[in-house]
Amino acid sequence: MINTDVNLTEMGKRAKAASRHLARASSGQKNNALVAIAEALQDQRDFILAENALDLADGERNGLTEALLDRLNLQKRLDSIIADVRNVATLPDPVGEVIDERTMPNGLVISRQRTPIGVFGVIYEARPNVTVDVVALAIKSGNAAILRGGKETLRSNTALINVMRDALVAQGFPADAIQYINSTDRKYVGELLKLHQYVDIIVPRGGAGLHKFCMENSTIPVITGGIGVCHLYVEPSADFDKALDIIHNAKTSRPSVCNALDTVLVHESVAAEFLPRVVEHLGKDGVSFKADERAIAYLRDYDGVDPAGADDFSTEWMTLICGLKVVDALDEAIDHIQEYSMGHSDGILTEDADSATRFLNEVDSSAVFWNASTRFNDGGQFGLGAELAVSTQKLHARGPMALEGMTTYKWVVRGEGQIR
Repeated sequence: MINTDVNLTEMGKRAKAASRHLARASSGQKNNALVAIAEALQDQRDFILAENALDLADGERNGLTEALLDRLNLQKRLDSIIADVRNVATLPDPVGEVIDERTMPNGLVISRQRTPIGVFGVIYEARPNVTVDVVALAIKSGNAAILRGGKETLRSNTALINVMRDALVAQGFPADAIQYINSTDRKYVGELLKLHQYVDIIVPRGGAGLHKFCMENSTIPVITGGIGVCHLYVEPSADFDKALDIIHNAKTSRPSVCNALDTVLVHESVAAEFLPRVVEHLGKDGVSFKADERAIAYLRDYDGVDPAGADDFSTEWMTLICGLKVVDALDEAIDHIQEYSMGHSDGILTEDADSATRFLNEVDSSAVFWNASTRFNDGGQFGLGAELAVSTQKLHARGPMALEGMTTYKWVVRGEGQIR
């Protein structure tokens, strides 16, 4: 299963050639391919889950964290992943869309038209769902992809890739549209980052270390995202019952993901009343807390509350731990978020429209929320189908990066003999 001799240059050449085939495919052809992929994944469901079970067993033996095991687990998630592929097939095709058009005084008709980027290099860790998401979005947007997943999920990814490539070939697409680096040797990550002759964009999906390595070593543009310290700020006017439900969902519904809540900020005028309710409400589901000095003062009689350490408010917990901090005003809450947030998902819980408007305008994250869970920062929840990543940078794509984010544009100029 493990390939010890991968020729990335040849993979790149084949991916570039395949990308040209994809770029000229019709919407109908691409949609048929996606439906075929969904059907193949469904037909091979038992085989895929059996391979995934072997990865999970190895992960448990090797001491993977609960967060990584959760991300690796397809057992209860494969059906929804297949449904996402079908959903992508129903979405509008961005390729060829005219963004704007104008007629110049000299009669030239000038427009901007969406076009595929070309070849994506996607590097990710224990997330086999990313394998399917990337393939579905790449096919629909007319791009080829070279994928490199983590060693923890090699069996799962190999099974998924083989099933999807066979389905693509049966629909008349080149198998090389989707390629997988089936080696655990980390040298191939470094080689992929230098493959600028053939790969157009690198997308890392993993921890801060992976993102840093890609940014520092790539000769290809890198889209960063998928990590974040996420905040919710509770204003004095907040509906406490509503706020507790939102905080509970943001923290506990799936604590291992990048849009899960990490820190609750509470206005000092309601801290005495609200903080004990947070601890009681979330503590029942196993959440423990890291609280600053002012928050601790209201929580001395509660178990599961420890003083926050020097780095706790800059930590993406990825587990059932939540930071608590008391602030004096909206300005202090915004300042804290701007210092510790990674630009992913941050929100305000308030019934004051003026405070909400200030927060939404001034907090510079890829998605900002008013009276809603940070867990909604997701391509599917935003109506985009699946997502390649949640981008936290500001150029080209920001927030959930889906079909439009996988295209660029070109200028199309139509004339009738004009010369300059």
